[in-house]
Amino acid sequence: MSLLLAGLTVLVIGDSHMTQDYLISALHDELMQQGARVYSYGACGASAGDWMRTMRPGCGSAFRLDKGPIRNRVAEAGSTRPLPEMVKEYHPDLIVVVNGDDMAGYKAAMMPKNWAWNQITSLTAGIKSSGASCMWVGPPWGEESGVFGKTFTRVKEMSDYLAEIVSPCIYINSLKMAKPGEWKTHDGVHLTAAGYQVWGSLITKEIVSADILKKIK
Repeated sequence: MSLLLAGLTVLVIGDSHMTQDYLISALHDELMQQGARVYSYGACGASAGDWMRTMRPGCGSAFRLDKGPIRNRVAEAGSTRPLPEMVKEYHPDLIVVVNGDDMAGYKAAMMPKNWAWNQITSLTAGIKSSGASCMWVGPPWGEESGVFGKTFTRVKEMSDYLAEIVSPCIYINSLKMAKPGEWKTHDGVHLTAAGYQVWGSLITKEIVSADILKKIK
């Protein structure tokens, strides 16, 4: 258990990596084991700005409230939940954002930087207004090709861009956690269960060691 995380309320929001039994299982469990009270929400295809409003992605969502089970919402039943609404209900000390793959535009000739900037700054402005501390988890390497057309070049470009603009969030660079292609996937983007377990553990390690927690306490 972490003395810095123990007793804190953590809100985790993200894209499809936070759905099904992916990080919403691995990361959520790890944070709880460190003594935090955790509320997790994920939506397939969600861009950062989608967490400032209600958006129905058409490909499902999931949520998990503290010690409760994962609740998956299939297809059109899924949606994001506006950040201000969640802040009002849970009063998080720390907000963790897991987002990047869904804004990289893997099949496009160029990364949509202007659009991504609007998405990201919309969410960071909302986080800043909430008064909560924040950490932003960038995408992992995954594997090249697959149905989403992911490439190592583009995911690095997305990660580097996130590192520049997610302030006031502290950036967690997932690319430093493994070598390109080391964590196997089902489709180029979504990791195997073993990969999510390792990723969740390493994210938690980064959170626990962050100086920002000392300021919260």
